[in-house]
Amino acid sequence: MARRKTEAAKALADVSEEKAFWCYGGEVFRNLQEMAVALERMSEEAFEHHVTEHKNDFSNWVRDVFGDTTLANQLRKATTKSSAAGRVKARISWLKDRI
Repeated sequence: MARRKTEAAKALADVSEEKAFWCYGGEVFRNLQEMAVALERMSEEAFEHHVTEHKNDFSNWVRDVFGDTTLANQLRKATTKSSAAGRVKARISWLKDRI
């Protein structure tokens, strides 16, 4: 149980500067909450720069930096900004319930 709390807290924390996500257009986010907000307000152009038929930078970042394969897989299926933001928000809520 303590391990799950630690993992959930880690997933909600800020990452170091070198692991931050540098979004097309200049926005930077360091945690999942900032990512959810950024997804809601980013331009379609920025979203489409990071999410194509062949890649999903948001999914890759979540998997590689946070080790959250569940959210990474959910993001891989998200094809719009709003669905991606919704999945991130739902995951944040789920993680907060574990702390």
